[in-house]
Amino acid sequence: MIDVLRKILKKISEKGGENPVVLDMRKTPVPTDYFVIFTANSYTHMRAMRDELIDLIKELSLPLIYYDKGEEYEWLIIDAGSVVIHIFTEKGRDFYDLEGLWIDADRISV
Repeated sequence: MIDVLRKILKKISEKGGENPVVLDMRKTPVPTDYFVIFTANSYTHMRAMRDELIDLIKELSLPLIYYDKGEEYEWLIIDAGSVVIHIFTEKGRDFYDLEGLWIDADRISV
């Protein structure tokens, strides 16, 4: 799974995603193993990142359980089973503060 996370983070970096964080959710009641959280710089960037990451998820043969199809949301989610990717605007990331909400989840470096 660490290799999958590395590939996701590499794609985020290549496409200009900002401040990525990986949370280990395995010791929480959330039904996933990892959250990947990052910031996009515009709604257009969010949609492009979503589409790039969906393509990567398919390449990695991860299940694509759900993804937001919205146009101008502050927060988009891609649920790939063991990994849930959260794409935020800066405003959305500050408002929803998932890192603060899940302060007990370990932040991991991959």
